[in-house]
Amino acid sequence: MTAPTPADAPAPPNPAALLRDRRYVGFLAIGAIIGVPVATVAYFFLKIVAEAQQYLFETLPNDLGFHGAPSWWPIPLLALSGVLVALTIRHLPGTGGHSPADGFQSGGPVPPIELPGIIVAAFVTLSLGVVLGPEAPLIAIGSGLGVLAIHLLKKDAPPMAAVIVGVAGSFAAISTLLGSPIVGAFLLMEVAGLGGAMLGVVLVPGLLAAGVGSLIFVGLDSWTGFGTFSLGAPKLPPVATPTGSEFLWAIGIGIASAVLARAIKLLALWVRPIVARHSVPFTAIGGVAIGLLAFAFVETAGHPVSFMLFSGQSALAPLMENATEWSVGALLMLLLCKSLAYGISLSSWRGGPVFPGLFIGAAGGIVLSHSLGLPMVAGAAMGMGAMTTAMLGLPLTAVLITTLFLGENGVTLMPVVIVAVAVSYVASARLTPAEPVAGAAAADSAPSTA
Repeated sequence: MTAPTPADAPAPPNPAALLRDRRYVGFLAIGAIIGVPVATVAYFFLKIVAEAQQYLFETLPNDLGFHGAPSWWPIPLLALSGVLVALTIRHLPGTGGHSPADGFQSGGPVPPIELPGIIVAAFVTLSLGVVLGPEAPLIAIGSGLGVLAIHLLKKDAPPMAAVIVGVAGSFAAISTLLGSPIVGAFLLMEVAGLGGAMLGVVLVPGLLAAGVGSLIFVGLDSWTGFGTFSLGAPKLPPVATPTGSEFLWAIGIGIASAVLARAIKLLALWVRPIVARHSVPFTAIGGVAIGLLAFAFVETAGHPVSFMLFSGQSALAPLMENATEWSVGALLMLLLCKSLAYGISLSSWRGGPVFPGLFIGAAGGIVLSHSLGLPMVAGAAMGMGAMTTAMLGLPLTAVLITTLFLGENGVTLMPVVIVAVAVSYVASARLTPAEPVAGAAAADSAPSTA
């Protein structure tokens, strides 16, 4: 049997023909319509997660007679999260979403049958204090709902329809989570590697769904008063124009972020195969380890456990606004414990890697401001951009999310953030072992004819 020749392979879709096809207008309309239910589902999912976090970590301890949650309180909750997530991954269709230890990935349209596992694994992960964010599960949920919608509306829809509407669902699901629909668009474009003429074909329905999703988030906030659940910008005084010394700091922060991110990834990749051997008990042990790190942080740093646990999305602005209340020792303990918990969380649970990276980068920049005199906002901004790049490998998204998060200060500091991001991107590539080229590997393994 001969291998298929290039002539036998199906021709790639013609972007111009797709745009002229009347069915594309229908897919565009479906993308806009699907933005309404997807954004609604995402909004209430985030609300339920927030309510669960508050009940489990604040209300329940008081109901049981404690005056606030004891320092050891997270340990049993995180052990329980390990058991439930491992059982979900084992018994429900799919794997509860992709493993975040592999980085931020786009696995194509999500089959609707995998939605229950994704939702349950994400809810347990986020509610019980694991150091991961909601962005990856929301993207997967939005994609799965989009694919489900196109299958219900048109069972014989072409595969490209599932791709277009699935992407639109993903856009709608995270339309305001990162602070702006544009940040979500850049994130999904960089992850998917879209470019050329096909970019517009997929991007336009996605942007339309994101716009609709943003309106839904705003409308639901106005109607319910629950909030928008977006990454909230901190209230900080204006910063000065970057100096020459800050450009030198950007180089150092970029390299340090690449080293720290590599250590976190190595921890996750080392723990993951160990846990996979006996997933239920070993994931529970991982939860206990995260709980012990939280206990050590509270006992030594004297700050609320919410800064060390969870994704850091809601704690990032308070950390920067109240940076003067943190000692260098407390910040170093926060940096150490959250980084270790982040690596363990990446190995076994299901969630997004964006927000913990942002938080750790900001904390590192604040440490430098306290100990070595670097301006606090500049240090945090460079740390956020560099650490996000090192963890995700998405430099454009890293610059954009840092800039929009800091508002006018972000625009002022953009030059040094770009330097830190560029250095981190290159340093991360140098620290990551090169993957063997398939062709070279095949040639090496082929028998010699000499």
